[in-house]
Amino acid sequence: MEISLASIFDQSRAALITHGAAPWVADTVAQAVRRAEATGNKICGLYYLESYCQQLVTGRVSGTVEPVVSQPKDGVVKVDAGFGFAQAGFTRGLPKAVEVARKNGICLLAVGQAHTCTSLGFFTEQIAAEGLIGLGVTNASSIVSAPGGKDRILGTNPMSFAVPDASGGVAMKFDFSTSAVALGKITMAKAAGQKIPLGWAVDKDGNPTDDPAAAIEGALVSAGGYKGWGLGLMVEILAAGLTGSVNSLDVAGLKLPDGKPHDLGQTYILIDPGFQAAFQDRLKRVFDAVEADEGARIPGASDTSMDPVDVDRAMVEKLAALAGS
Repeated sequence: MEISLASIFDQSRAALITHGAAPWVADTVAQAVRRAEATGNKICGLYYLESYCQQLVTGRVSGTVEPVVSQPKDGVVKVDAGFGFAQAGFTRGLPKAVEVARKNGICLLAVGQAHTCTSLGFFTEQIAAEGLIGLGVTNASSIVSAPGGKDRILGTNPMSFAVPDASGGVAMKFDFSTSAVALGKITMAKAAGQKIPLGWAVDKDGNPTDDPAAAIEGALVSAGGYKGWGLGLMVEILAAGLTGSVNSLDVAGLKLPDGKPHDLGQTYILIDPGFQAAFQDRLKRVFDAVEADEGARIPGASDTSMDPVDVDRAMVEKLAALAGS
């Protein structure tokens, strides 16, 4: 079925409010859901809404807490999200972080004690829209084993990078997990009765598998072997260590309806490129070379916003039920 982005936002917002979120918090989360659907990122869109609503009811996430913003150092803005939504914490912390980055040239924004943020690109593109370079990282419940191992040590631990253009837009953006694949793709394959490619995961004994059920019982592997493993460790240190939030090892499944709050961290680095007059020229030099190479592309540069979007009928019905409509 086709459904408009306005309807996705309105019904998502209504669902969140119905299940206990304050209106301003529901706004921030519904915006993220809408953006994910607009860009075809189904895993981070409506797919997560039922979980948000369930966890609001059970108290695993707070929908009413007011995040606390502080500045422990000249170049650091810290947000205690109070076990609420990451979107709400980021919204409260971003204005101060932008101010600090423009004053100092750089700012570290540490959002701690937060719910999963789902799509990091939703946040870094907001940083780029302010004319700043944005780098973001976060961790998640442990599901990734070390190369040669079988135990779950790290989360999918994504990272995102966004760069502003010269006219108030986003010149490029990427957003990907440091695991070979996001866990949601495996759970969706299981639900569809499909196999997964070898190289995505290992079973509980550490053997490569194409069975999504065996992968869920086992572990994901890092993208690019030890290179992705190193990046995942870097993300873990920045996301957990600099926010005071928990390690991936200490987070229960993100979509479990009840249990302890996620208590995850998101760390962002905001850089003002304005001190370097040649910045946009250097950017253009690379972009021109990519454009001249047929088949090559700059990540995120050609992203378009779909409206309306195709949504599975069962999901549309679930959305209406959650919204009470």
